[in-house]
Amino acid sequence: MNQLEIPSWCQIRASFKSIWGYEDFRFPQGEIIHNLLAHKDALIIMPTGGGKSICFQLPALLQTGLTLVVSPLVALMENQVAELQQKKLPVALLHSELPPWQRRKTLQALEQQNLRLLYLSPETLLSPKVWEKLCHPQLKINALILDEAHCLVQWGDTFRPAYRRLGAVRKTLQKSKPPGTKISLAAFTATADLEAQKVIQQVLQLQKPQIYRLNPYRPNLHPKVSIAWTPRSRQQQLLSFIKEFVQGNSQQAGLVYVRTRRDSEELSTWLQNKGYITASYHGGLDAEERRNIEAKWLNGTIPFVVCTSAFGMGINKPDVRWVAHYHAPLLLSEYVQEIGRAGRDGKPARALTLISEPTGWLDPEDKQRQKFFSEKMRSQLLSAQKLIKKIPVMGEVNAVAEKFTEGEVVLSLMHSMGKLEWLDPFKYRIKKCNSSGLSTQLNAIGQTNQYLMTKQCRWKFLLNAFGFNEQAQNLRCGHCDNCQR
Repeated sequence: MNQLEIPSWCQIRASFKSIWGYEDFRFPQGEIIHNLLAHKDALIIMPTGGGKSICFQLPALLQTGLTLVVSPLVALMENQVAELQQKKLPVALLHSELPPWQRRKTLQALEQQNLRLLYLSPETLLSPKVWEKLCHPQLKINALILDEAHCLVQWGDTFRPAYRRLGAVRKTLQKSKPPGTKISLAAFTATADLEAQKVIQQVLQLQKPQIYRLNPYRPNLHPKVSIAWTPRSRQQQLLSFIKEFVQGNSQQAGLVYVRTRRDSEELSTWLQNKGYITASYHGGLDAEERRNIEAKWLNGTIPFVVCTSAFGMGINKPDVRWVAHYHAPLLLSEYVQEIGRAGRDGKPARALTLISEPTGWLDPEDKQRQKFFSEKMRSQLLSAQKLIKKIPVMGEVNAVAEKFTEGEVVLSLMHSMGKLEWLDPFKYRIKKCNSSGLSTQLNAIGQTNQYLMTKQCRWKFLLNAFGFNEQAQNLRCGHCDNCQR
C-alpha cells in the first residue's frame, strides 16, 4: 500500500530551490504539487510557458516509487528528460527510436526501482514488454501523468488510437499491486475548450478531480487573421510579415506553421530560394535531424522554422516575437497552443493567420483541406459502424487490428461514440446503445471557422470558447486586428 509521503512546505520549497533555483512557486504550482503529493486526481489547464512540468516533476522526485509521464512526442520527452538528467536526477524515457542497449538499460533501472520519473508514449506504455514490467506487484507506482492532454482529443479518435485506452490503465495496474494501492491520475495541457475538458475527464476516468484552469489571455500577444485572395497573395503576405522581423541585422525568432510534411518542405525551400535561412521540421525527420534544427533555432542560427504541429511542445524559447500560420489549424486548441509559443518573455509578439477567401473560388485550398479531413473522418465513422456487426461482442484489440484494416482506429472511434468500453487496456466489450455521435474533432472544426471569420474581439471569442465567460464579458483587448479596426 502506498504510504502518503507528504513533505512539509519548507521541504517542498527547499527541494524546488535546490533543483530549479527558484525561490517560490507561481500560482497555482504549489496547490497542484500538494494535490499530487496527496495522491488525488487533477485536470490542469495552464497557458504555454506557465511551468506545468515542474508541477508533476517535483512531487515525483519527492516520493519513493515511480511516476509515469505519458507524452505525445519524442522531441518533447527528450527535452524534458535531458534537462532533468543534467541535474543528475533519476529520470529516463522509453520510445521506439531508442537504440536497443539504451532500452535494456532503462528497463533494468525500472526493474530495480531506480527511477522516479519514466517518460513514454501511449503506444510504448501499452507495449507487451513494458506493460509486463509495470504490472510487477513489487513495482510501486505513485501516479500516471498525461502531459499535453489535448492530444487525447486532437489525435485519439484516429491518428493515435492508443490514447483512447488510457482510461483503463490505472484500474488494471492497481489490480496487480498490493491491496489498497493508490495511483493518482493527472492531465496537463495548455489548451482545452469545455468539450475537450469533458472528453479528457471521461476517457481517463478521473475521480473527483481538482480542476485548475488559468485564463489563456495574453495582453502582449496580438492575433490577426488575414484573407489571402489567391495562392500568390498568401505567399506575398507571408513574405511581408517575415520581413518585418527578419532582415539585415534584425533576426527576431519566429515560427511558420503549415499542416503537412510536404507543405513544410516546399515552403521552406521556397523561402530559402528567397534568401532566408530556415529549415523544414516535421515528424518524418529522424531524431538527429530534429535535435539539430531545434538547437539551431534555440541558439539563433536559424531565425525561424517552417514546421508542422510536431514542433514546439516543451521547447522553451522566451523571445519568440512572431508566429505565422500559413495554413489555419483545424482545432482552436492547436491554434492557442501554437500562437502561445510567442512572447513568453512578456514583451509584445504578433500572430498572423492566413486564410483563403470565404467562397473558395479564387483559392480553394483551405476548403479542400477541411473537406478532405471531414470526409476521411466520416468514412472512418461509417467503417466503425459496419465493423460492429463483424467483430465479437468481447475481444482483444490486437486480434481485431490483425484481422481488419485500421481495426484499432475503428475500436477507438466506437469508444468515442459511446459504443464500446475497455475492460482493460487490451480487451474491449461492445455496449448496446443508440449513440451515433460525430467525432469531437468534426464539431470543433466549425468553432475554428467561426473564430477565423468573427468580427468581435478575438480574445473575447477565445475566452468564451475555453469557458472563461465571466472574464470575457466586458473584454475588448484593443490589440487584435478586430479591435484595432
